[in-house]
Amino acid sequence: MNIVFTVYLVDDDHGVLKALSRLLRAKGYDTRSCSSAQEFLDRHDPALAGCAVFDVAMPGLDGLALQQAFKADGHQRPIIFLTGKGDIPKSVQAMRAGAIDFLTKPVNDLALLNAIARAEQDDAKARKTRAELAAIEAKIATLTPRERQVLAHVTAGRLNKQIAGDLGTVEKTIKVHRGRVMEKLGVRTVADLVRLAEKVGISIPATS
Repeated sequence: MNIVFTVYLVDDDHGVLKALSRLLRAKGYDTRSCSSAQEFLDRHDPALAGCAVFDVAMPGLDGLALQQAFKADGHQRPIIFLTGKGDIPKSVQAMRAGAIDFLTKPVNDLALLNAIARAEQDDAKARKTRAELAAIEAKIATLTPRERQVLAHVTAGRLNKQIAGDLGTVEKTIKVHRGRVMEKLGVRTVADLVRLAEKVGISIPATS
């Protein structure tokens, strides 16, 4: 099943919105046109696979400020910028903040389509990574508080005897907890356990 890729177009020029929407729909993309930064923020749906095309110069919140506000809200989506002027400092700022590309108006159709194709690849990779992390976190949520403690100690390289001493129990009990942790998380080796824990940022708790 093919996933429809949605392109959010944000520009205060209705002529530009209409032209870009026509071009992209002809290439099989879904488009959502917004005439202001606020309209985009109000209408944005993070569940949709897609990217955003921001005009740099807009009244109120401009494209770069919108990018910052969007990221500050915790959103992740590939962004392409369009500008009527060849503004190198703004281009550098946008790219450093993670923009896919910075294109000058009137935008070349092929250049825009190529940028959107790159955005499509980036979005797919990011969504796959987020799905993997969510799956890991769901598994970790099934652990008991004690099992989470053991997980943190094991991934920090502690031996069963050391963990038992830290947690005030016996080595045999730690072995049982360790086995249950690995079973619940679906791993067979400590190396796999460490890699899994690193992905979600698990660290050893402080000991008294």
